[in-house]
Amino acid sequence: MTTTDHRTSPALGTTTAPGQRPHLHDRGLLRLADTVLQPGFVGTAPPDWLRRRLNDGLGGVVLFARNIVDLDQVAALSAALVAENPDVIIAVDEESGDVTRLDVEHGSRRPGNHALGAVDDPALTEAVAADIGAQLAAAGITLDYAPAADVNNNPANPVIGVRSFGGTPDLVARHTAAWIRGLQSTGVAACAKHFPGHGDTGVDSHHGLPVIEVDAARLGQVELPPFTAAIDAGVRSIMTAHLLVPALDPERPATMSRSVLIDLLREQLGFKGLVVTDGIEMASVAQRYGLGGAAALAIAGGADAICVGGESADEAVVELLRT
Repeated sequence: MTTTDHRTSPALGTTTAPGQRPHLHDRGLLRLADTVLQPGFVGTAPPDWLRRRLNDGLGGVVLFARNIVDLDQVAALSAALVAENPDVIIAVDEESGDVTRLDVEHGSRRPGNHALGAVDDPALTEAVAADIGAQLAAAGITLDYAPAADVNNNPANPVIGVRSFGGTPDLVARHTAAWIRGLQSTGVAACAKHFPGHGDTGVDSHHGLPVIEVDAARLGQVELPPFTAAIDAGVRSIMTAHLLVPALDPERPATMSRSVLIDLLREQLGFKGLVVTDGIEMASVAQRYGLGGAAALAIAGGADAICVGGESADEAVVELLRT
């Protein structure tokens, strides 16, 4: 190779010397960055910056309670988003029970995972999820960040609790699969979370980095069966957890670990769908790597999409993630 050798990036259409990074303002690079983002935003109608980004190829958005008044308004909002980008993924975090966006004003009208697991009737779980899916589909939502497939086997867990179907892997696995079948029967994609399992933690990953101090064999016996069941049920998406599993990777949190997302999830478990991160603004990763750094490491680690916007939801944040 001579000193005059250069490479052309087909995605960018630009020429760079070996080892030289493409210019951050190359149009093609910015468009590629937009395709992997699923940001939130403020308001019950798309702000101008979001319309521009969607028109330029932004891949997805996520809705929160701040974006929702009623189903008619959400349907109009979804239609406005699709008008700017017909391929946009419109996501929401609707678990029912304690985590609801559609019923946030008065509380969920449907039982949450803990109640469904206590009854232990998979047909009921499937029916509840299908009812949620029908409502989401009517509102134009295409991806639901649910169900939680975590095995809640740590009584000190501050963030999962009743969001889980229960404390045993078999119970959680059968209801995870039922929930996915019900939701996806309506055409709405499900998202099993939080891989590889957030149940055995004493730290909330919104505020700090949990560590799962178990060996790989225990993971295979307890944490992973619900995700295996989800994959067998045809789940379209899996959400990563911002936690450290030293048995799999002693350095990188699961969200940015190739050992977790590629070696385990893709190759060992055979998952072929969309891998989306938990909110990249969460302190467990953002405080360590910064928003942009965490997003870049997640993509390098094997994630396909970056969720952001639970607390950070404006054009400046999206611009930061693009660079």
